[in-house]
Amino acid sequence: MSPARWVASFFGSGLVPVAPGTAGSLAALLPGLALLWVSPAALLAGAVVVTGIGLWAVHAARAGDDPGWVVIDEVAGQWIALLALPHPSVLGAFAAFAAFRLFDITKPGPVGWAERLPGALGVMADDVLAGALAALVVWGLRWAVPGLLD
Repeated sequence: MSPARWVASFFGSGLVPVAPGTAGSLAALLPGLALLWVSPAALLAGAVVVTGIGLWAVHAARAGDDPGWVVIDEVAGQWIALLALPHPSVLGAFAAFAAFRLFDITKPGPVGWAERLPGALGVMADDVLAGALAALVVWGLRWAVPGLLD
């Protein structure tokens, strides 16, 4: 397997035969929570780096049509969703995961539009936007019910 495919599949997590996007999102949780434990800035930096590396990997792997095994985009989106948490927590991680998967699967509004962008940009952009929408939902939950996701 080429280095680009290895990265695009997030070290093979996208190669599972059933629900590879969900598998990639789950694989992203622990490293994302570890970065959040260091600091929200570390998680933000990680999300930016993974997005950039993802653009390269998807392009280099010639995976412009977003095959199921490409999950580096789910990693970026999941980490963006986690940015709404002040620190790692089980319930917060679950909320960020569930909200991200909901927006990634249903592709409402701008998420669906972004998916139609050409090449690697479209592969990455829809998940980045799904992650941003998920972060807004998690932030809203934290605002509406203080302490719930802490």
